[in-house]
Amino acid sequence: MVVLSFDPEIGHKPAVLILGSMPGRRSLETSQYYAHPRNYFWKIMGEILGFDPSLSYQKRISNLQSAGIGLWDVLKACERENSLDQNIRPESEIPNELGIFLEEHQSIRAIAFNGAKSWQAFNHLVMPNLPPITLSQVELRQMPSTSPANAGISYIDKLESWKWINRWINNP
Repeated sequence: MVVLSFDPEIGHKPAVLILGSMPGRRSLETSQYYAHPRNYFWKIMGEILGFDPSLSYQKRISNLQSAGIGLWDVLKACERENSLDQNIRPESEIPNELGIFLEEHQSIRAIAFNGAKSWQAFNHLVMPNLPPITLSQVELRQMPSTSPANAGISYIDKLESWKWINRWINNP
């Protein structure tokens, strides 16, 4: 099945871009990033930024944007039978136009990759086409996936790793 990513959720002058690989089934059904109820993304962001992760989706997005955080995915389209990154057919991967996006959003100083697949896809499909100046101005960091499929890392360890974004964001 061909799946398509969403448009980016980006505010005014973002400092951090969080990139996933491709939205999972629940996210695609609801048109909301990280919609699976067992995904720790919103709980982690709520803890870091000091908001209730049970707020409406638009209020959670607003909290991210106020802190200077944007969301998007490395992949624009791919073929995948379920929500697992491991089931993405590599030959079907089409990346989003991240080079153009970074040129248009030069305030971005850090990219956090939500999991190994987003990191791998970026390195394979996007990085070779980025100008060296862009890479020299943006810090890249692979983070532990917040997905429930990444059960080998505890919530506390994920939270501690994700606190790295504190150096780049506008804390309230």
